[in-house]
Amino acid sequence: MTEINDAQRTELEAAAFRTLVAHLRERSDVQNIDLMNLAGFCRNCLSRWYREAADAQGVAMSDPEAREIVYGMPYKEWQALHQKAASPAQQEAFAKGGHS
Repeated sequence: MTEINDAQRTELEAAAFRTLVAHLRERSDVQNIDLMNLAGFCRNCLSRWYREAADAQGVAMSDPEAREIVYGMPYKEWQALHQKAASPAQQEAFAKGGHS
């Protein structure tokens, strides 16, 4: 395996995160419930992890601020533009997944 130092690892992880966020912004057709059912996390989870990382670094950040970083706009705006009602099948899969 290629040797990388901590700074390089951090830069690579940051680049991967930015690419993931850009991909999720482009794929607004993919609903959060679908992400939860398939992968066990969604945009809200990602934004919460971002806020938790900020908190760990002593950077005060609210959930709405972190969500805007991930969604590229205020969460309520994204919901109004892109969120659809979950189907009974999606809800059932979510319930079976034991997500909290």
